[in-house]
Amino acid sequence: MRTDTGQTVRLADYRRTPYAAPTVEMSVDLDPTATRVSTTTTFRLRPGLAAGTPLALAGDGLALERLLLNGEVVGDNEATVTPDQIVLHNPPAEPFTLTVDTIVDPDHNTELMGLYRSNGIYCTQCEAEGFRRITYAYDRPDVLSRYRVRIDGGEPGAVLLSNGNLVEEGVRDGKSFAVWDDPFPKPSYLFALVAGRLGAVRGTHVTPSGKRVALGIYVEPGKEARAEYALDSLIRSMVWDEQRFGREYDLDVFNIVAVSDFNMGAMENKGLNVFNDRYVLADPRLATDGDYAGVETVIAHEYFHNWTGNRITCRDWFQLCLKEGLTVYRDQEFTSDERSRGVKRIEDVRRLRQAQFREDAGPLRHPVRPGQYDEISNLYTATVYEKGAEVIRVLQTLVGDDGFSAGMDTYFSRYDGHAATIEDFLGCFDLPDQSAFMRWYEEPGTPTVAVDERFEDGAYTLTLRQKPAAGASPKPVPVRLALVAGGKVLGLEGAEVTGAPLSGDVLVLGEEPATLTRSGFATPPRASILRGFSAPVHLEQADDEARDLELLGGDNDSFNVWDAAQRLGLSALKSAYAGAPASIDALAQALSQAVAKPELEAAFRATLLVLPTRATLVETIGSDVDAERIEASSRTTAVALGAAMRPVLLELMDHRAPAADDVSARAAGLRALRNAAMTLAAMGGETAPAVAQAANAGNMTDRLAAISALTASNAAEADAALAAFHDAFESEPLVLDKYFILQALRADGNAIDRVSELMRHPKFSLSNPNRVRSLVGAFTQNVAAFHAPSGSGYRLVAGVVRELDGRNPQVAARLLTAFGDHRRYDAPRRAASSAVLGEVAAAAKSSDVADIARRLLGTTANS
Repeated sequence: MRTDTGQTVRLADYRRTPYAAPTVEMSVDLDPTATRVSTTTTFRLRPGLAAGTPLALAGDGLALERLLLNGEVVGDNEATVTPDQIVLHNPPAEPFTLTVDTIVDPDHNTELMGLYRSNGIYCTQCEAEGFRRITYAYDRPDVLSRYRVRIDGGEPGAVLLSNGNLVEEGVRDGKSFAVWDDPFPKPSYLFALVAGRLGAVRGTHVTPSGKRVALGIYVEPGKEARAEYALDSLIRSMVWDEQRFGREYDLDVFNIVAVSDFNMGAMENKGLNVFNDRYVLADPRLATDGDYAGVETVIAHEYFHNWTGNRITCRDWFQLCLKEGLTVYRDQEFTSDERSRGVKRIEDVRRLRQAQFREDAGPLRHPVRPGQYDEISNLYTATVYEKGAEVIRVLQTLVGDDGFSAGMDTYFSRYDGHAATIEDFLGCFDLPDQSAFMRWYEEPGTPTVAVDERFEDGAYTLTLRQKPAAGASPKPVPVRLALVAGGKVLGLEGAEVTGAPLSGDVLVLGEEPATLTRSGFATPPRASILRGFSAPVHLEQADDEARDLELLGGDNDSFNVWDAAQRLGLSALKSAYAGAPASIDALAQALSQAVAKPELEAAFRATLLVLPTRATLVETIGSDVDAERIEASSRTTAVALGAAMRPVLLELMDHRAPAADDVSARAAGLRALRNAAMTLAAMGGETAPAVAQAANAGNMTDRLAAISALTASNAAEADAALAAFHDAFESEPLVLDKYFILQALRADGNAIDRVSELMRHPKFSLSNPNRVRSLVGAFTQNVAAFHAPSGSGYRLVAGVVRELDGRNPQVAARLLTAFGDHRRYDAPRRAASSAVLGEVAAAAKSSDVADIARRLLGTTANS
């Protein structure tokens, strides 16, 4: 059954189903409000179980038309049927078929789970528990079945797609039909069906073994040209997976469909990926360089799931990180190879710190592999995805590149066609202590590495100590190290290490403190710690401007150079928050020198010009946070830094721009540097370049960057630029989303009224998740407005959550997670947010929203 409010599912209670379901045959007769689904499943009693063991199948609000056992109607006394479950009381001992006929209403499926229609296109979303909204089934990931699907009722010329290979198609009684057969057993959450009038861009990929794969990307008619980059990204992903992991694609076709109403980013259904159209459609006039990178990453992520998620799936939803964390790691590596490894690492860690570290420190914290959950939809979190990927990276560091490659080969070979667990996966690698490593999966919270440094008589001593999160145990923490001295980066040769093993430049920190000593220095060296961010931990060390300036100017690890710049920026922000005059002269000089180095990648130099976020400052302050002071200190510091760096910023903007339609990684980096300089200069009062660029930009990247610079600096020209932007692109949904984001993030004191007004915009709709995220979701990132002391920001968001709760609980619950750090703020805000959350919890209609509200309040289902 669908998880009810208050129901807890526990890993310790896992049991296999009493029956296997080797084959499923489905017939889907499409109708906007009364689609008929006939599903015939073969069931086989598992060995060792008693004949007559009841068969229980899950549903979710279904209308049953007919139930047949081996072709015969099932009597009322033979089964119990409700909208949410079928129980067959005394099934045959020998293999049998059960035919279930249901009727579903795609047009009124506002949850966008199961079978629904989006702009006239029939579409499915079945992860995690959407298949039970189509038919009664063993709707769980460890039941693997071969599917054969017939789709009827399509308009002549309509596209009819499902998983696997197309084996038959035609027209009957004036309507199209198609039959698809998937030769690979899969769980029900990977089932997919799409039907409707769609345009397509097509291609072919030939695998190393000579297999020809027909590729198709389906979009709204007229938007085919905007899918060319997605096709290119798909082909590059296929080649990369063949070369890096030895994984070839296995079906004759691979299809992607883009729809405008979708709860997630995309879905990896076997051979038929369904995408939110924002991750497929791209055109330089309408999409930014960031959009292009997003298309590339998400296309790769979903394709890589073919092996890490589909061919090998997870045994139960507690193992969700096994497919998601591993696949995020794989897409990160792909993007690193396709673009800039250093910049990609910075982007990933920035996302981890802002989303997952915040999650780990708040009421929504949970282990990477939790031991229980109340609502599975709420487990699709930064911890599962982002921290899950970091744990894979830690594993790779501990076993080495060769050991990791060998372990992955073993995993693919041993578990192909199976539903696996984390223990299965780790058992493929030569880990010195698997039980200790499992703590990364089983314990929530972010560990801290405390740093102590001493220098005496030419000898430098570095002591590192692991401080586990509250309630957690020490874990193996790989710390990649180097020393910077005299403008040179030194290895660890000749150093003495006690308390931890050292392999090359990696020290594996455990329960005991580790000490590294090296002599022969005339002046104190600087430790470059956690190079490449070698473990997802906090680094606790004394503030030292001189150290950070030296690392910023002399380290060769791009992540640690950026991190040194972030620490310097954060120091200035903290001073401003405390009311002290911002001292940014040293930072401005160091940054000016760094961004002027032509030997550094433009994309990397751009990262140096971006100050730590307001969310980072909130986390650093830690408690009793004043949101207005957060906004004021961030603005004051940016204004001062922009003014101090004005000459070098103007010089960077004066460099020749790449061609407007050049979407290569190099061109994107050059634009990023110019636009970062323009944004900081605008904060410092130099708005003329942004005004000119907003009016004359030849692509969306430059246009949006210019308008963002004007709105961020509260320039007088911002309103006019926004109005012109709206009028030029009102008919483009994905660009209009950008307009809503710009308006929601404006920190001019009017955001609450503006967002309330924009919710009445004729093209705003709560039915479209992208639109909700772009306006209301973006507003929650506007620190001063969302956390207004009156509580008006909280009430605005909570009102949307309550309205969405009865229509699309998943989107409502994810919007509610914006309250995740509400306890960090001062007493008036804590009181206001707690009161609002209490109202949401009391009025919750869904388990999704009730679960999040309870956790945010620190209550339980029964309290």
